[in-house]
Amino acid sequence: MKASASEDEERGRPERMGPWRFVVWFGTVSLLADVVYEGARSITGPLLASLGASALVVGVVTGAGEAAALGLRLFFGPLADRTRRFWGLAIAGYALTVVSVPLLGVAGVLWAACVLVIAERVGKAVRSPAKDTLLSHATAATGRGRGFAVHEALDQIGALLGPLLVAGVLALTGNDYGPALGVLAVPGIAVLLLLFWLRARMPDPEAYEREVAAAAPVEPDAQGGKLPRSFWAYAAFTAATTTGFATFGVLSYHLVERHLLTAAWVPVLYAATMAVDAVAALATGWLYDRHGPRVLVALPVLTAGVSVLAFTNTVAIAMAGSLVWGAAMGIQESTLRATVADLVPSGRRATAYGLFAGVVGGASLAGGALIGGLYGYSIPVLITVVVTIQVFAVALLALTSACRGVPFRRAPRSRS
Repeated sequence: MKASASEDEERGRPERMGPWRFVVWFGTVSLLADVVYEGARSITGPLLASLGASALVVGVVTGAGEAAALGLRLFFGPLADRTRRFWGLAIAGYALTVVSVPLLGVAGVLWAACVLVIAERVGKAVRSPAKDTLLSHATAATGRGRGFAVHEALDQIGALLGPLLVAGVLALTGNDYGPALGVLAVPGIAVLLLLFWLRARMPDPEAYEREVAAAAPVEPDAQGGKLPRSFWAYAAFTAATTTGFATFGVLSYHLVERHLLTAAWVPVLYAATMAVDAVAALATGWLYDRHGPRVLVALPVLTAGVSVLAFTNTVAIAMAGSLVWGAAMGIQESTLRATVADLVPSGRRATAYGLFAGVVGGASLAGGALIGGLYGYSIPVLITVVVTIQVFAVALLALTSACRGVPFRRAPRSRS
């Protein structure tokens, strides 16, 4: 029997990538990108100092970079929704990062290095809302929690490998920053090649979500153009729980200043927290898909636990508090993002991710100031304030579900 024209066309196209393969390959992109920029960030301070920067300059430049990485998403999220150029923005953002890092190694003058440090962070702002939106389409088929969790676990592997690679090259070259950053061009090129390949194989990842919606239509309120009330309640919950979340900088300051650990052991502890981060992301992602958003109650509980454990004067308990911090980070970086995709319709999702990042950034700044200030005043007061904030956060999580009026949607198991 002679094949039809449509069959001939299908034979000429590459087989469509399944949703789980898309998630894993996109996670590999993030892994390689993390090797690049986490490797660079591990030596940003010493590099700028070698070019004549003072501690003030280092603080201002790195702080400006983090502000750009979060704040500019308020612009690039809506831009992604308006233009629908998710692949273009994702590729542009990754390109800006992977080009800036190797150039940083040969900058030679302080002002150029400062510009490149900030440019690398701007790249993250450009790509993140679009990247999360692309990923959210595939996780509609794999399960939101599990999909984002696998992506986060792969991401954290890169966060471990990058600094180790840079440290190894520095040891071999006698602390020459040029080769240490130059070698990161290799995974950077791989990032761009893999992105172009992924776009060619799956130019329209939203097809995954359309298929799920066709099989199990969503509630009418999920199709509107405005951000739902449940999203704003959820953003308030996230702001509250993040405001009480201590930074690792404060935790490590306590460990070193109280002579619980030497400075040389702090990076080792940080690596352990990143491993816990990955495991916690996978565990809570699986639980989220089975039991829904109530699994997020674990986040304020863990956040309160960090303050109770980490600021003691007993080495083992303080280190346990740091590992709890890693578990909370795993939930923040995976399941929190997955829930946004379940709350917001596809047409407004990049905007939502941009706004969500702005909320997290503002709460992180407020939380850092709060925890740092209270640490110097009274640790018992610090613990009391943090626990109180987390109780309030639990109430806001309940309000999120009430605003929606129905349980959060959970994606069916993937068939591929």
